Amino acid sequence: MDLLSMLLNAGGGQGIRQMAQNFGLNEEQTTSAVSSLLPALGQGLARNATSPGGLESLMGALASGVHGRYMDNPETLGSEDTIQDGNGILGHILGSKDVSRQVAGNAAAQTGIGVDVLKKMLPVVAAMAMGALSKQATGAGAQAFGASSATEGLGGLVGQFLEPGQGGSSAAGILGLVSKFLK
Repeated sequence: MDLLSMLLNAGGGQGIRQMAQNFGLNEEQTTSAVSSLLPALGQGLARNATSPGGLESLMGALASGVHGRYMDNPETLGSEDTIQDGNGILGHILGSKDVSRQVAGNAAAQTGIGVDVLKKMLPVVAAMAMGALSKQATGAGAQAFGASSATEGLGGLVGQFLEPGQGGSSAAGILGLVSKFLK
């Protein structure tokens, strides 16, 4: 199961239903929005993980275990705390509000959903993505990904967003680094 599938299935699908309700969309629109926003977030995570100190920062955030609640309790997705946490995550992985606006604008062009709605949705999707990665890092989600270990599953999750030319060696490098932190 990939990261998108994990988000779509959070809380037995309750995560998508909760976001649809929070943002005035139907479930199909919400699924489309998440599908359009997630690749940019994943690429930002992959870039961050391969930058100096980035992996340590990511692993520290994942090890704290606080993000998993977004996957376990979808009702938290509408809270101000979730939005603040998501904005902090966006700052780390995308770097600036300008990049976040670009991501929302690109997703709006792909989905036909208003850019204002997608800008509001982006921190929630970021929080959920960290929740999925957190569960994977702590081993809770390893079986859902068919991984033999949490390290393997997390490396695959992050590695799936690397640029095509980076594929094998970078993913293997991330996996090796991640394994050092999880042992």
